Parts: sequence; structure tokens; C-alpha cells
Amino acid sequence: MHQHQFRPDLPPPANTVGIVGWLRKHLFSSMVNSLMTLILGYLAIMAIWNIVDWALLQADWVGTSRDDCHRNGACWVFISVRFKQFMFGFYPQEELWRPQLFYVTLAIFMALLGYEKTPRRTWIWLFFVNVYPFIIAGLLYGGIFGLPVVETHLWGGLLITLIIAIVGIVVSLPIGIALALGRRSNMPVIRSLCTVYIEIWRGVPLITVLFMASVMLPLFLSAETETNKLFRALIGVVLFSAAYMAEVVRGGLQAIPSGQYEAADALGLGYWKKMSLIVLPQALKISIPAIVNTFIGLFKDTSLVLIIGMFDVLGIGQAANTDPKWLGFATESYVFVALVFWIFCFGMSRYSIYLENKLHTGHKR
Repeated sequence: MHQHQFRPDLPPPANTVGIVGWLRKHLFSSMVNSLMTLILGYLAIMAIWNIVDWALLQADWVGTSRDDCHRNGACWVFISVRFKQFMFGFYPQEELWRPQLFYVTLAIFMALLGYEKTPRRTWIWLFFVNVYPFIIAGLLYGGIFGLPVVETHLWGGLLITLIIAIVGIVVSLPIGIALALGRRSNMPVIRSLCTVYIEIWRGVPLITVLFMASVMLPLFLSAETETNKLFRALIGVVLFSAAYMAEVVRGGLQAIPSGQYEAADALGLGYWKKMSLIVLPQALKISIPAIVNTFIGLFKDTSLVLIIGMFDVLGIGQAANTDPKWLGFATESYVFVALVFWIFCFGMSRYSIYLENKLHTGHKR
């Protein structure tokens, strides 16, 4: 009887695994792909080199006027001279410690919420949502604890961007959850009202909402009632964002298997306990990517407040570009503003991925 000789498995050829194998499979699999890879690689390297050369190597960093800038590279002197306005708008110089304290405390809260081993993180989150906004409002506006009042028309730059974004995110989420539950309610009146609200607000652009909140809202109030422009903008942003958030949450609710509802009913749980303890935690976990995507869109849409005369970080940049002393440096302004928006949006995106991985219990595919 013929005896088969079995040999041990041999490792694959070195040029088919690892980085070399990946390059051969994806970039150099044929003559055409190899040629396209070399051409596109050359163009990419040239583009990156020109950007680095303009933004870093040939850039001017130190100075106080446009005379200190040479047109061989970027003039970051323009950004350094206008940095205070980009960060704080026209906030009084002697009171800048107040928005600076806001930035520091916000960074601390974000770090604590993102650090996995932070004790009592739930309590920190509740304080951040329910108490912190009122403390910061009193700190920035003044009128309490002996602080002088700083009118909101002096606020601007990143300060306005963050305030509108944070208030819109924090307030619109619970309103959106309530609207989503209402749209799925068995009570026809509640369901109809929530549906009408969501469809109306989703049918108009945010720029129209801001314009109406700034111009039309005072017409519905008494002559003695006066609301500042920032507060009206916040109302418009919250009501608008809540409608989109409601649809995101509703999608998460619909993704929950019916067996979860039936199991909760079998345990004798009431509606609110069923939703708060079983259904909503799962729905919100599933909806994390869409929720964060809505937050990112809201953060970028804060630049639309320029239409009602409020200068966020982009508005400050556009105003600085019209300064006769600094004409011709708009590119540096827009690059800086784009970098600011990218940092915050990228941070939210990474935090979303962190939450997805941390809360992954089987729904992820």
C-alpha cells in the first residue's frame, strides 16, 4: 500500500504577505495600476510638499504688521495679531479671564468624560448637562457675584461657536428623544403633533430659522419683552436640531427587536420604565454614529449665525479679511478657521468610535 508522505506547511512567499504583499495586490497588480500609482503618488507628494513649504517652511510667524510678512509663504502673523478676536470676539480685555476659564473647564470636563477610569462619570455628566451651563452663563454674561455685565453683542469667535454648539447639542437631544417617543406613541393626538413638528422643522433650512428667530420672534412678544440676539439664535438652533435628532432616535427605536418590548411587558414594566431601562439605552447605543453625525453637522452650521449679525469664528475671519491693513491674507484666515472646525469635528468623530467600541455588546456588525 502506497504511503503518502506529508510535509509540514511552508510559510507563504515573502513577497505575498505584509506591506510588500499589500502593495503588490492593491497598487502594483498590473502595468496599468503600477503606472497610475506612480503618477498619482508623484502628484500627491508634490502637493503635500507645496503645502508644507507654504504653511511651515516659508511661513512668517513673528511680527506685528503686514510689513513683517513675505509673500513666499503663509503669513501667520495675521492670525497671531487677530488671535484674540478669533477666540473671544470683542470681549473686553480686562475680562478675558472669564472665557478663558470657560475653555479650561470645558476641556477638563471633556477629558473626564472621555477617560475610561474616571470615577462617578455619570454624576460628572449630569453636572455638565444640568448645572454647568448656568454657571458658565453667569460667568460670561456677568451680573452675579459682582461680575460686570458683558453684553452678548461683544461675544464672538470660537466663544460663540462653542456656546451655540454646546447648547444646541445638550438641549436638542432630550427634546429629540421626547419627539421620537411621541411620534411612535399610540395616542393619535400626541403622534400627530410630534409628526407635524418634525416635518415642518425639517422642511425649512437653518438659515431661514435663524432669520425668523432674529427678526420675526420679537414681533410675537410684547413691547416690554426684550430678548438678545444670541438667545433668539439659541432657540432657533435647538428647535431645528431637535427635529433631526428625533428622526435619528426614531430610527434607533425601530431597530430594536419587538421581543425586547414584549419581554418588558411580560415583566410588568410600565411605559416609562420600559423605555428608560430597556428600549432607549439600546436605541441610543445603536444610534451613536447618526447622533454624532448630527452633532457634527450642527457644529458646522453654527457659522450660519453670520446672517443675523453674529460673528462666530468664521465670521470673525471674514471680518478680518476686510481690514485694509491686512488685505490679501484671506487664505491664512480660511485655513485657520478650517483647522479649528476640523479639530473639533474630528474629536467628536473619534469619541463616537470610542463609545461604539466601549458599548459594543452584539449590535455591531
